[in-house]
Amino acid sequence: MMIYPTIELMNGRCVTLDKGRLDNPMLWHVDPVETAKGFAAAGAEWMHLTDFNAVQGDGANKSIVEEIIRTVGIPVQLGGGMRSREQIEHWIDRGAGRVTVGTLAARDPSLVAELAKQHPDQIVLAVDVWQGQVMTEGWRKSGAFAPDTYIDAFEDAPFAAIIITDIDSDMSDVEAQLGLIAGLADRAKAPVIASGVVRNADDISRLKYIRNISGALVGRALFRKSLTLSDALEVACPQQEPVAEFL
Repeated sequence: MMIYPTIELMNGRCVTLDKGRLDNPMLWHVDPVETAKGFAAAGAEWMHLTDFNAVQGDGANKSIVEEIIRTVGIPVQLGGGMRSREQIEHWIDRGAGRVTVGTLAARDPSLVAELAKQHPDQIVLAVDVWQGQVMTEGWRKSGAFAPDTYIDAFEDAPFAAIIITDIDSDMSDVEAQLGLIAGLADRAKAPVIASGVVRNADDISRLKYIRNISGALVGRALFRKSLTLSDALEVACPQQEPVAEFL
């Protein structure tokens, strides 16, 4: 299972959000670029980066995002404000390993399915769930879609992955989140990346055994130091089966 150490950017700072609330971010006093380089140095094969300014149509973080993509040394899965073909293709051209699409998929599903076919292994569908509905506009607007039927509607789109986040639970009820994510992963055709469910190494251990879960975003736990990246990567590695010795 792949671990995606995660940075969320707002006004050039690393942040985490409570239940997706952009008006009350928790700030972390670390340098985003150096933090990203630290992920690579610790052995991460990918990282995830969300630009919350871009979600609001603001390009204030553009230079930092470009610097991370250019210098970190591992592929970057980038999300935030991907509302048009031009924006998506701009960031692919700028070197993003993958681009995460949420709101645009709800607005224009045929375009996003087409982009997934044109850019193999580079388009990721974001499915953010709040009280049984798929949310759009950076978790601010209900799209009036049930998550299971929404995922079914994209069954023929060759996404690199589907990121599923249960905003409603947001770390307060991980068992409920795991149940929701496991159910959706079971019906998804693309591999699923779990978001918002990793507090410690035990949560990674449980995710490993859910069918079709290919990875997990890990951000808040790393910043709070309730989990180290080296421990997360070690737990996520497949366990070797014991081999009997024959004399």
